[in-house]
Amino acid sequence: MRSLPLPLALTARLAPVAVLACAGWALTSGPDATPTAKANDNPQSENRSAAEPSAPSSTAESRTYTTAPAPCTSMAKKTITSLVPGAKTAGKEIPSTDTDKRRTCSWNALKGYDYRWLDVSFEIMQNESAAEKSYTARTTEKSGGGEVPGLGDTAYSVVNLTTEDGQQTREGVVLVRAANALVAVTYNGSDFESKKAPSTDEINKGAIKAAKEAVAALADGQSQQS
Repeated sequence: MRSLPLPLALTARLAPVAVLACAGWALTSGPDATPTAKANDNPQSENRSAAEPSAPSSTAESRTYTTAPAPCTSMAKKTITSLVPGAKTAGKEIPSTDTDKRRTCSWNALKGYDYRWLDVSFEIMQNESAAEKSYTARTTEKSGGGEVPGLGDTAYSVVNLTTEDGQQTREGVVLVRAANALVAVTYNGSDFESKKAPSTDEINKGAIKAAKEAVAALADGQSQQS
């Protein structure tokens, strides 16, 4: 069977992938702003405050995860060969401006007429509140999916079908929050002979399988640092 060059529609589809992965997920919250202290005209009050121990901040939150794991080793080789036939199992890590906070790895291959792409990303947020806020915003934006029980603290999966120039592509996205970390998996596929896409079940199960391995890799990386 003769391998075909990537169609123009696919080439156009892949162009923004590197840009998106390089940028990572935009952090939804930055460092807390520290308000400027106001002058105190009462010396006694000032002395009394200085003598008293300061109470711990009620907004301070511990960070379960401090660094993102290596994304290209987060998947077992047999998982890559199963989900992305013909792809190099080593994957390709997308450059990041801050590898402690955001790391992404991609695998893609065209085998015969079948194309598959898998993308796994990790982002370490400032705290759990920031991770929850980002998770809620992203799952709301990608409506139409459903929760994935037993994965991280909370997980969401959605699958969509797109058609461009008569060619179908089905894409599944799984987003997981584990404490102050977010894990995102994108998995899609197309058949350029039939112009049909893989089934929803195939794409959804593949994305969830990859997400489970990614979350396990996140936990393993944390235990090694402890």
